Amino acid sequence: MMQSYKISQDDLDPQTRAFYCRSFDVLSQAQIPFLVGGGYAFKRYTKIARQTKDLDLFVHPRDCSRILEVFSQQGYHTEFPASHWLAKVFCGEDFVDIIFNCANGNGEVDDIWFEYAIEEEVLGQSVRLCPPEEMIWSKAFIMARDRFDGADIAHLIRACSENLDWSRLLQRFGSQWRVLFSHLILFGFIYPGERSRIPNWVMNELSQRLQQEVSTPTKEEKLCQGTLLSPLQYEIDVEQWGYEDARLFPKGSMTTAELCEWTAHLKTDKAKD
Repeated sequence: MMQSYKISQDDLDPQTRAFYCRSFDVLSQAQIPFLVGGGYAFKRYTKIARQTKDLDLFVHPRDCSRILEVFSQQGYHTEFPASHWLAKVFCGEDFVDIIFNCANGNGEVDDIWFEYAIEEEVLGQSVRLCPPEEMIWSKAFIMARDRFDGADIAHLIRACSENLDWSRLLQRFGSQWRVLFSHLILFGFIYPGERSRIPNWVMNELSQRLQQEVSTPTKEEKLCQGTLLSPLQYEIDVEQWGYEDARLFPKGSMTTAELCEWTAHLKTDKAKD
């Protein structure tokens, strides 16, 4: 196991810190399981500290409505900006993200997240962190014009490679293994002297899959999976060029209503910037 690393955020505003700690207490008292992710988990695994604008808590989808109800009863303002993956709890200008899926609908928080969670101390309280494998899985698909989490993945692999459950990581990506392979290839470019951190069998397995695909006749289908990586940059593909959106059922898990809701939210946020 990796060496324990207590996580604090001494530069937090006292009111913000109190709100985050209170959030832990509210969920614990309600006996609702949660995992801490975001900058806190990233610091634990990589030792890279960075300012975070919020607190990311990962929860079971089945618990999300109850979580909002519990916080509302405590006097906090709650919102559901994206019904397929995200809710928020506000205390003044501070907020906590309640995350139960990936934004592309591709990575629902399930029991495995909790089974392999890491116990740690955050802001003086004992909590559980998202496993590094699931962090890599969820971050791997973030390749938008204004945000690319590739550096985070490279740093997670560099820090955690010896302890990663590589078999589980491959299983998480499933048929979307090309996304993982792309990050592993980039890792070898970023750290040419540390390519051995990725087990040979992993690279061989993915190389064989690629060779098999290259040798197999291409299936004729007009499908764009780019929307799983960037929700807006491939909008023209599905709206004007006639490609099927990989996020939508039956290829994906999102409904048309959820997709419209999320796209509108993103465009509203961009208009504010």
